[in-house]
Amino acid sequence: MKNITIAIDGPAGSGKSTVAKYISKEYKIIYLDTGAMYRAFALFAIRNGADTKNWNELEKLLEDFVLEIKYINGEQKVILNGEDVSGLIRTNQVSLGASDVAVVPAVRLKMVELQREIAKGTSVVMDGRDIGTYVLPDADLKIFLTASAEERAYRRYLEMEAKGDDSLTLEQIKEDIIKRDKNDSEREFAPLRKADDAILLDSTGLQVNEVINIIKGYIKKWI
Repeated sequence: MKNITIAIDGPAGSGKSTVAKYISKEYKIIYLDTGAMYRAFALFAIRNGADTKNWNELEKLLEDFVLEIKYINGEQKVILNGEDVSGLIRTNQVSLGASDVAVVPAVRLKMVELQREIAKGTSVVMDGRDIGTYVLPDADLKIFLTASAEERAYRRYLEMEAKGDDSLTLEQIKEDIIKRDKNDSEREFAPLRKADDAILLDSTGLQVNEVINIIKGYIKKWI
């Protein structure tokens, strides 16, 4: 199989990471969860007592922020200043913080530099908010994966329930998702939007395997 770059963009909870991970394993290509990188910086900011909405505070923190992406047994690990924080970046507080820090141009530039370096000269599937529009504008295949806010909230609710986490109600999760959508789509620098040449895929009412099969169909056309 020749090298292929796949960009999967979409709002929070649309299933981007689930689909991207499957594609990575199915076609044996590198998977990069770009959202995890912003989550790592949000965690770093929170730990340092910074306001995730204060650009000046965040920019100062970049000097001491060291991020590594490692692949151990085929899984992506997020290493923050030498510590594996892969599990710590999935809390609701960090999720909201990630949406805040992602609007800061200096933060995005640092992350994009690393993302492009990882993608250089190899097959890769990336998911995020601005992969097809900004990070990898020349990606071979671009998918914009979305779903209704109600469905995305319900999926997140089920994930939390499975983990025994009852800290948020379904309505609270929906409100958080709507807030993140607004932040992501209205930010000035590289906002969330569908690339002109991206394929729109609405997963509302679809099972994961159905979404994957649709995308595999597009990949087969390319290869």
